[in-house]
Amino acid sequence: MKTLIIVDPQNDFMPGGSLEVPKGDEIVPVINRIMSKFDLVVATQDWHPKNHGSFASNHEGKKPFDKTMLYGTEQILWPDHCVQNSNGANFHSDLNTKPIEAIFRKGMDPAIDSYSGFFDNGHKKRTGLSGYLKDRQSNEVYIAGLAADVCVQYTLRDAIAEGFETWLIEDATRALDAGAFKSIKKELSELGCHFTESRHVQ
Repeated sequence: MKTLIIVDPQNDFMPGGSLEVPKGDEIVPVINRIMSKFDLVVATQDWHPKNHGSFASNHEGKKPFDKTMLYGTEQILWPDHCVQNSNGANFHSDLNTKPIEAIFRKGMDPAIDSYSGFFDNGHKKRTGLSGYLKDRQSNEVYIAGLAADVCVQYTLRDAIAEGFETWLIEDATRALDAGAFKSIKKELSELGCHFTESRHVQ
């Protein structure tokens, strides 16, 4: 069974958002076009409380993209983004949400960030995504969304570790730092990640 996982297609990661990914909106029509190719479509959603520890605004004297320690885990501090019930947390208005059967929210605990769709950054709590996919007898996952070098990357890593045949749809993702993502891709390939483009999805 073949599943499409759409990672965080949210307004705050789109152009004009508080943590915009360059050209992030370009992935939306690509994702819409390929949804029908999959047996199952799910999505993840950053869903932070206002007091989230990853927000630079919650650390006196810190600014976005500084680093700090958050309860024993190194943390990049981000601009406030994807705050619960805000417009920035909503999915892009052009995304076809009708085929999405389940949405897995992450990043609710203010004490730890959650990049991956499967776990928090400390691998202490599961989101339930892996169990859901296994219950649905999905063994092959294709991952799209934002941002390639952050939440998409960690979702790919955990999908591989959880035993799924894992693909990145390269034209259905964009990176915050495209240069850094080139070296990340090499690491992902060594872990067993496959790479494809939307036109090759059957």
